[in-house]
Amino acid sequence: MTTSTSRTRTGGSALRFASALAWVITANAACAAGTDATPEKRADFSPAERALFMSDQLSALKAPQTLSYQFRKSGSLEPGFDDTVKISVRKQADGQCCAASGEFLTGEHRLAIPAAEEAKGNPVILFFLERDIREMQRLTKGQPNHFRKQIRMAIFEGATLRDVSVAYNGRAVAGHEIVISPYLTDPMRSRFETLATKQYTFTLSDAVPGGVYSIRAQVAGSAAAAPPLLLEELRVSGADPRPAP
Repeated sequence: MTTSTSRTRTGGSALRFASALAWVITANAACAAGTDATPEKRADFSPAERALFMSDQLSALKAPQTLSYQFRKSGSLEPGFDDTVKISVRKQADGQCCAASGEFLTGEHRLAIPAAEEAKGNPVILFFLERDIREMQRLTKGQPNHFRKQIRMAIFEGATLRDVSVAYNGRAVAGHEIVISPYLTDPMRSRFETLATKQYTFTLSDAVPGGVYSIRAQVAGSAAAAPPLLLEELRVSGADPRPAP
């Protein structure tokens, strides 16, 4: 059933984003809801917030493991490419799971990923969003903080959730899909109208390693039958019971 919820390429930059985004999402959502509760004390997290940023997606892994994803960029806006993402998960110093590090894309497309020594949720979600925000800045000359705010508010109060079935390792597995369109009602959308219809789809499943089946960001073409203007998708390809080199 479909329901709506109610409410620089440097390592240092990526680390600040990864460590702060989940907190900032909930802090700003609390302000929007008219409450001064800190994120740790809030009780009104939306289902999308809980699924994306408060789930212990790595707890089922037997570390060490390397999560592998395929990434594809396509669309009529500019040339596309295929690439890979790897998230290496290992035990923390105290033997608990998990510490995470990895490589988000390669070569000229690479986004530096600092190690997260106490990872609970799968960091691939945060890094996909960080790259997407940088691409929005590059394409529109807009401010990253504005795009971050629109995304976090959409997750808090504008997400649509539904159960889905996805194919993994040759069989159908249960999952759920979270869809947001952060810029449709953005009062500043006229400044980046070409990309204002961008839609993000997060597909999660406990049946896949790391809990994240796919993440997609898409801007539809100008006509119903036209190919997408922009399509970027990350999809899980498997897990290797070894850390990445």
